[in-house]
Amino acid sequence: MLAGIVGTAGGITSLIAYPALLLSGLPALPATVTNTVALVACWPGSALTSRPELAGTGRWLVRWGLVAAAGGAAGAVLLVATPPGAFSRIVPFLVAFGALALLLQPRITAWRSRGSRRSPRTGHGAVFPAGMTALSVYNGYFGAGSGVMLLALLQFAVDPSLTKANALKNMLVGAASIIAAALFAIVAPVDWAAAAPLAGGLFLGSTIGPQVARRLPATVLRWLVALLGLAFAVRLWLSPA
Repeated sequence: MLAGIVGTAGGITSLIAYPALLLSGLPALPATVTNTVALVACWPGSALTSRPELAGTGRWLVRWGLVAAAGGAAGAVLLVATPPGAFSRIVPFLVAFGALALLLQPRITAWRSRGSRRSPRTGHGAVFPAGMTALSVYNGYFGAGSGVMLLALLQFAVDPSLTKANALKNMLVGAASIIAAALFAIVAPVDWAAAAPLAGGLFLGSTIGPQVARRLPATVLRWLVALLGLAFAVRLWLSPA
């Protein structure tokens, strides 16, 4: 539930959900695919709570949701093709990358204030399509930090409003996750006994996260989650899952 709140409020869901799965005894690869399957529950929860921010963006979301879904599918195929032993050595760096992205979010977002203002119904330039595709592939592969980086990209290239960009981010991450999750459910070692309760908690948390994003400064939460993520990355590097 905490992971759902943090992720849909602008943080990184997987920096809480993924370590919880590892600590419950799952190896790295099953934990990753189980986490991705459970993350789908954040999509409807955040959509219900973010309706004011999403008003009028339906066509835009359909167009870029398809791009996100295609990228998520490509990332999922890449993950399934990665040997489990190699993946366990890659994970610490991916977790650290996600934590650093969370810490750098304010600096990245600040670049937007020096650029031109756009809305989801105007152009995106070349930056958004390229960044959107790359982050969607990464989201299907592992995903920790993809939401934070996508939030920064949306504020830079689409809409400077944090709450609106966060709502759009939640929908695009959901589109990438649902396709990856569907592939994992067919060909990957999903632990359904862990996925079901995690999905339930994520759904509840995702209905709260957008409200938190509207009301609370994120600085303390950002630093806490990022530092925990970095510490966990060091632990995984010293003792791979």
